[in-house]
Amino acid sequence: MSGRTATRPARTGVAIGVLRLAGAALLAAIAVIHGYLWQQGYSGIDVIGPAFLVQAVLGIGGALLLLVAPPRQVTWAALLGAAFAAGSLAALVLSTTVGLFGFVETTAATLWWESFWVEAAAVVVLVVLAVLARRRTGR
Repeated sequence: MSGRTATRPARTGVAIGVLRLAGAALLAAIAVIHGYLWQQGYSGIDVIGPAFLVQAVLGIGGALLLLVAPPRQVTWAALLGAAFAAGSLAALVLSTTVGLFGFVETTAATLWWESFWVEAAAVVVLVVLAVLARRRTGR
């Protein structure tokens, strides 16, 4: 085996580690944004308020799961996180375009653009992580 192919698994392992940390940070950021907005008045909005609180809890849970998952389970943890972030992003876009549960948001709202980019980045990072982790474990 050449030195070049021997370093490929090591680089993949480093990439997986970095993506796990980045994915966990992005999921935690989603949680912080939703928790902050919940505290700033979204708590009083029917359906949306409780959903924001659930988003905060699930975001922290997903971040922790991603950090503590054993190597063989990283693919699933990353896919769960990606689905969570994609759902959050879809809800944001729906609430801005056609409304969601009778609530219509605007892109001028506090942290709208930050939410959009954090959630989009989380989807990308976590899908890439899932692919790399699956290749690495062979499952």
